[in-house]
Amino acid sequence: MDWIKTIESAINYIEENITEELTAGKIAAEVNISPFYFQKGFSMLCGYTVAEYIRMRRLSLAGSELLSSDAKVITLAVKYGYDSPDSFTKAFMRFHGSTPTDARRNGASLKSFAPLHIKLILDGGTVMEYRIEKKPSFKVMGVSRMFQYESANTDIPKYWDEIYIRAKVKPVTGMYGICFDEEMAGNEFRYMIADDFKEEEAVKRELEEYEIPEHTWAVFPCRGPMPLPLQEVNRRIFSEWLPANQYEIAEGYNIEYYSNPADFKGGTQDPEYYAEVWIPVKEK
Repeated sequence: MDWIKTIESAINYIEENITEELTAGKIAAEVNISPFYFQKGFSMLCGYTVAEYIRMRRLSLAGSELLSSDAKVITLAVKYGYDSPDSFTKAFMRFHGSTPTDARRNGASLKSFAPLHIKLILDGGTVMEYRIEKKPSFKVMGVSRMFQYESANTDIPKYWDEIYIRAKVKPVTGMYGICFDEEMAGNEFRYMIADDFKEEEAVKRELEEYEIPEHTWAVFPCRGPMPLPLQEVNRRIFSEWLPANQYEIAEGYNIEYYSNPADFKGGTQDPEYYAEVWIPVKEK
């Protein structure tokens, strides 16, 4: 799979159908990829979630049409996917800084958000450390919740804060952060904060159990104060490693492994703190 061409095709499909009903699942199906990795790859390569990109493109186009036509606000609201003039006006105000009425009457400045264009540039040329490792199936225990892809980037850190940071009694030590989407076909996935399975502890703490199937994994080390090293490695996996290697993503799992912060003087902010990203892969 060529990730650059896949994302380019997805952007073209969005632009051609910008006023139609668009979901990440529908777009992913059009470019023959699972929503699980399409949305992750899109945000890594483009810097926006799919939903953010669609919303900003629609509001940009709505602003342009507002000034260049006599279309009613309610007409523009419906055309660009809003249920009511009020919801459209609120979104318009957040994006442009003025209401549709003010923009039309008083000539307020509006913002433009141009469509993304994928350009071939000379990139890479730097060492990216990884190893390919076949791991037998293993069990984990932890707590989990379902998340929508469109809001996961902000909701998962809040989940960690709720379960692990602010909790007086931590249910797990937080060895893993695991995304599960076995079907790789919907708009949501399960995320688990987990540890290696210990039956006595799992029963005592009433933790969920899950068995990760046997897979071949691409394992990417991350070193330094979190979360920037993890974010950068994830970005490079999609922008550099996947396009340049003979492997492709095999299943709907994504695992982040975290060392024990107590083993480092500065905890997760220590310059030597160590974590890993695990991606299940198969040869193309």
